[in-house]
Amino acid sequence: MTATLELGTLDAEAADTAAGWHRVCRLEDLEPAWGEAALVGGRQVALFRTLAGGVFAVAQQDPATGSHVMARGILGSKGSRPTIASPLHKEVYDLETGECFSTPGLRIEAFGTRIVDGFVEVEL
Repeated sequence: MTATLELGTLDAEAADTAAGWHRVCRLEDLEPAWGEAALVGGRQVALFRTLAGGVFAVAQQDPATGSHVMARGILGSKGSRPTIASPLHKEVYDLETGECFSTPGLRIEAFGTRIVDGFVEVEL
């Protein structure tokens, strides 16, 4: 699945978009333990739903290579922290903060997420 944001005309939705929140897809559209790419507000974003039920969003662009591949990364954890490993060189990033555990100095942009009425929303 590739999700593309379609802006609605509802006042409440317009207010949330202005505040930085964008409705992306239904929660059920995200398969647990699998990544999906979405175009949100003109930006490529990688979305993940973990087996524990968390939903995370990071930049689709791999900080080490510049390739837009992070949705194909490998989900995991470091202690209690959910992680994504780049599919190219396997750098491991914290899904909540964007910190790179394996290569100091690298960082991936992480975005806020929330579930509203069964839909995943991302804050850019």
